[in-house]
Amino acid sequence: MPRMLDVSDEVRAEIGDEEAERLLTGDDAPRSYDCTSCRTPGDPETDRTSTVLFVGEETAVLAFAHAGCIPSQVVTVSEEQLQGAVRSITGDSPAPASGGSAEAAPQNVPGGQAVLGITSGLILIGGELHPALVVEPTAPIARPGTTGPGDDFLPLLIEQGFIPVTDTSELPSPLAGWSVLLAAGQLHAVLQPGTEGGGQVAWWQAHQALSVTDGWRAAVNKTQRVLVYAAPAGSIGQQPREDLLRDALDKAAAGGKLVAASMPLAGTSGA
Repeated sequence: MPRMLDVSDEVRAEIGDEEAERLLTGDDAPRSYDCTSCRTPGDPETDRTSTVLFVGEETAVLAFAHAGCIPSQVVTVSEEQLQGAVRSITGDSPAPASGGSAEAAPQNVPGGQAVLGITSGLILIGGELHPALVVEPTAPIARPGTTGPGDDFLPLLIEQGFIPVTDTSELPSPLAGWSVLLAAGQLHAVLQPGTEGGGQVAWWQAHQALSVTDGWRAAVNKTQRVLVYAAPAGSIGQQPREDLLRDALDKAAAGGKLVAASMPLAGTSGA
């Protein structure tokens, strides 16, 4: 009997009492699993295990995770994001090779049709490594309703609650309503609050789930938060090493061209 399995009240409300009890008694619980966060093996007989329910518009997928990585919860995502998560969990589509950075070409860009590039890395602050994402458009972004030629990327983000960075040795402030979706150990999206009190929507979304390094996953499982930095087009560039990425962030901050915020993993409180 999997005594170590946790089914939260919100998961129980979604799947029903009967299915929840079948999980708790072991009828429907897996004998083993790959943690949906860190992707290392788990056993509900011996490891404290969380049930994590990903819910889309038409589909719901129940996954399992080490309780130390993610608490039992319901994560609401778009149907497209959910299908991407399913492919990652089941291994039906190849993932990019893990490395020091990951980049994609999503189209969810505020104020324009430029593409957002995103790079993952570890940032050392106060003697501790923090998981970070660095977002940089491929071209200047104009405010909605205008044609440019100005770049309003940072002003638009500041209006959303991002804070200008003058010193990268300080932790960015939390940004309410935003979160980072990490599923099956891969990066799927950065989510922002929906309009008029609706659910979260994708601000940035990967066309294909992005792999992150084992060190990045370990850091985010420890902190449960991701530091998200953003800079205008041409400020950071593609840096092959994390020390060079940090140098580029320092230079952008010194030039007044860097904003940041910290965000919890999707569906978590970040506490």
